Amino acid sequence: MEQKDIKILNERVSTTLTTSDFYYELPEELIAQSPSEERDGCRLMVLERESGEVSHKIFRDIIDYLKPEDMLVVNSSKVIPARLLGKTDKTGGDMELLLLRMLDSGEWETLVRPGKRAKVGASFNFSDILHATVTGIVEGGNRTVKFEYDTEKYKNIYEVLDAIGNMPLPPYITKKLEKKEDYQTVYAKEEGSSAAPTAGLHFTPELLEKIKAKGVGYGEVTLHVGLGTFRPVKVDKIEEHEMHGEFFHIDETVAEEINRRRANGGRIIAVGTTSARVLESVSTDDGKVHAIKGETGIFIYPGYKFKAVDALITNFHLPESTLIMLVSALAGKETVMKAYETAVEEKYRFFSFGDAMLIV
Repeated sequence: MEQKDIKILNERVSTTLTTSDFYYELPEELIAQSPSEERDGCRLMVLERESGEVSHKIFRDIIDYLKPEDMLVVNSSKVIPARLLGKTDKTGGDMELLLLRMLDSGEWETLVRPGKRAKVGASFNFSDILHATVTGIVEGGNRTVKFEYDTEKYKNIYEVLDAIGNMPLPPYITKKLEKKEDYQTVYAKEEGSSAAPTAGLHFTPELLEKIKAKGVGYGEVTLHVGLGTFRPVKVDKIEEHEMHGEFFHIDETVAEEINRRRANGGRIIAVGTTSARVLESVSTDDGKVHAIKGETGIFIYPGYKFKAVDALITNFHLPESTLIMLVSALAGKETVMKAYETAVEEKYRFFSFGDAMLIV
């Protein structure tokens, strides 16, 4: 039976590692500004965590590393066009809102710019379609906002965002996005993410069908990616960093299939750090996962012992980020940092639209 309203945090493990231990030099020209021409045509680094050995492949070659008893677990959250550009009602000044998550009240937690124009009670207009009023100020200076729009013309806020919103690309991508679907996985279903679960961008429907035809299991979980996943670590002692909570759920059917395949010797392969965080959030010490719906602030860094994830498909992440820390927890910091050094030497493409890594 599915549990609800669960708030999940992992136990902090003691470590002597500091944030600067996860720094590496990256030439700016290696930051991918656009996706590969073919989703599954990007490069793939295969990292064997026991030996540290790396192989250089093309992403579609990933099928060669999957066994029939294995199971892929993907995050099917859908990115919403969460970036809104508008004007203040009072002065007509420029205003930018980034929607982070819908609250139980129906209001939204948002990131606003400039903050000085977003005092409680301030109001803004976006394309004369959407009206917003600031209702409160929360942790980190984010604003809660109430939206108003023509409910006869638009069924819900998501239809409004489709009409006037922009995709919330990370600041290191400066090139204009040509097609919204380029920043969306082919299996995206449930609207709610403020950023894409980018490891999944490399899959095509054809590649997924070939993987399934091989007998490999496939399951979808949902974690709505918020900015907390990408928030810079500003403390020196990494265990002092606090993750922002993100909504997730995994249903009974997927949980049962994961447990069945793992019991039969199959590997559970998380597609992306968000899928990995869901699986580790809902697993018990024996590695079994459970159907749960709630919020997770799990922070995984070296010293953490994985319970449910056996392998990981991921992209190349920012220096000193919580994402590179999670990857290092799975494969070992020295192994990962050396692999990243190789990726730089081999001129892999980095970050959201960049190349991929398979850790086995």
